[in-house]
Order: sequence, then C-alpha cells, then structure tokens
Amino acid sequence: MKHFFLLLTILSLSLLIACSSTGPRRNIEEAVPLDKAAAEIPENRLLNVSIEVFDPGVLPKNEKKANGLSMDIREAEARYMPEELRATMEKTGYWGAVRVVPRDIGGGELLVSGGIIASNGEQLDLEISARDASGRQWFTRQYRDGVEASFYRANPLFGDAFQPLYNTVANDLARFLRTLTPEDITAIRRIEELRFAANIAPDAFSGYLDINEEGQFDIVHLPSSNDPMYGRVLAIKERDLMMIDTLNGHFDNFHREMREPYTEWRKARSDESEKQRALEKAALNRTLLGVASIVGAVFVAAAGDGYDPALDTLSDVMVLGGAAAIKSGVDKRSEAVIHRESIEELGLSFSSETRPLVFEIEGETIELTGSAEAQYEQWRVLMRQIYATETGLPPVAE
Repeated sequence: MKHFFLLLTILSLSLLIACSSTGPRRNIEEAVPLDKAAAEIPENRLLNVSIEVFDPGVLPKNEKKANGLSMDIREAEARYMPEELRATMEKTGYWGAVRVVPRDIGGGELLVSGGIIASNGEQLDLEISARDASGRQWFTRQYRDGVEASFYRANPLFGDAFQPLYNTVANDLARFLRTLTPEDITAIRRIEELRFAANIAPDAFSGYLDINEEGQFDIVHLPSSNDPMYGRVLAIKERDLMMIDTLNGHFDNFHREMREPYTEWRKARSDESEKQRALEKAALNRTLLGVASIVGAVFVAAAGDGYDPALDTLSDVMVLGGAAAIKSGVDKRSEAVIHRESIEELGLSFSSETRPLVFEIEGETIELTGSAEAQYEQWRVLMRQIYATETGLPPVAE
C-alpha cells in the first residue's frame, strides 16, 4: 500500500511540473525581407510621409506584467519607434521625404499614426494607421512580434530586435501605394497643399476643397498659377518643412542617444524576465516536491502496522526534506522578487524632455519652448502671423 501512495504522489508531482509554461518565442531565422523598389521612382510619383510620435498607450493592469515598465519608458519609446519606422521606410525607395512629426498636428501627404499596445523587451505590439491627405484610409492594423532573451545574447551588435515588425509595416504601406494611379498621387499632393493653405489662411482658401460625409476631400478648383497669396502660402510651407526638419534633428539625436541604453534595457529586462520565469518554475517544482515528500511521509506513517523504527525514520526524513524543499521554494520566490525590483530600477533611467528650439527669422531671434507638440503649435501661430503681416489680412483667431 505504501508503495502505491508514493507512486501516486510522484505521478501527481510529474503532472504538475509538466504544466509549467515558458516565455514568448519567435524563430529569428525567419526574418521578414524589406520590399525595395526595383527601379528609381520619378519624383512626381513619390509621396512625402509624416510619421506621428506614437501614442504611448497604457501599462498592463497585471502587476506582474507591468514589473520594470513605466510611463517614462513608454513616452521615450513613443518617440524612438517612429524613428525606427522612418529609417526603414527610407531604405525602400518608395517614398519622398519621410519625417517624424508631433502627434495631432495633421498634415502630410501620407500620415502614419501608431500606438503602443505592449512593449516589454520580449514582445512588441503596435497598432498602425495610415491615411493620405485626401482622407483615404489606407489601413489600420495591429502588428505583434516577440523575441527570446537568448536573441540579445546571440546578437549583441544586431540592430533593433523587432526589425521584422518595422519591415512588415513598411511592406504593407508600399503594397497599398502600388494600388494608386499617377492621378491619385497628383491629387493627394495638390490636396495636401490646399489643406495647408486653408489652415494658414482659411478666409482665402477654405473654399478650394470640399469634404464629403466619409471625411474625404475633393478639389473644387485650383488657385491660378500666378496667385500671389498662394505663392506666399507655398513659401510659408517651405519654412514649415524646415521647422519640421529641425524637429526631426532633435528626434534623430534623441534616437541616437537612446539606442544603446534602450537596447541594454531591453536586453536586461528580457534577461531578468527569463530568470524570473526560471526561478518561479524552480520554486514551484521545489514546493511541489516538498509537499509531495510530506504527503508521502504521512502515507508512510499511516501504512505502518504498529511501531516500525525504519518507517518512522523514513517518515521523519521525508517531513524534514519536504519542509526544506518548501523553504527553498520560498527563498527562490524571494529571489524572483529581487529580480522584479531590479527590472523596475532599470525603468528609472528613462525620461524625455524636448529642448527649446532657437532660430532666426528675418533678423529676429525666436525661441520655442515646451513639448514638441507645443513647439510646433507655437510655430504654426507664428507662421499665421507672418502671413497676416505680409498680406495685410487679419490673423487667424487661435
């Protein structure tokens, strides 16, 4: 009988251990090739792209999943990841200028928006939307990719661990672009100019476009080729692009400065998460082994008929061994807590501040302060004021 109970205990323990889980996996051998244009595309067939700073999203509600993460890191990632996508799209040859812009400023011949659903070093989930200046929605899709901690150890000099995800986004955008006709491209570029003009001088140019119930724009008529007011708008548009290029310099510097510590953070957090899972698995195994030993000891004692020194000794050894195994399991869980805390400490090193922009316009020194969004909004106000001064029209009410 006692052998039956011991065998039952061991079998139960084996089944419980077999139920333990592992972390996320991706076969990194299966890289996604980047779709590149086979031949140079004429300039009049290229669309300029504006990639908005991503929405950082929210942290997981599950405390365990949120360990080591912070909104400071998310805000930094929201600026870092668009730069990765920009660099990827530039390599394809399908696009004109590709720029990163602050959120919610609108504009651009093609506007790409993104949101971070999950990002923890081992998994990256993004939602990407694309809409052109005519109001045509290209797509809204979710993208997910995952790597193991071993990836970082095996590829210390590798680029972004989630490059296949960015390649997939860029490929999807290029695939949709190829469905557009030359006439579509021309219309998108003209509509983008007219929307900019209507934003700077609505009284003069808002009537050039019509918008339907689906939010898509149609050209009602075009300004004459020698319209002086439209010429001033186009000149302001060139200044606006210069401003965005200046902001892009800041985004690029931030990306360059962040790359090494961010890669190390991803590597460390992934490694710590792997250790945490291993420790929790070991703690579970040891605790189950301890419980099994104690239960087995009880069965051994119950199976004895009267006094049997050998069985009593076996029972005592199993109880003591089981207690030691349980204590070891608790100690392992304590180590896991320490690793969680070290993950959280890693997140404290990330914060992101936009430096003031100082430049000169027509002999006057201008300083823009605050966030990138605030700086760009100050710039747009300034551009409207310049246009009003040059044309004698009243400035647009803010």
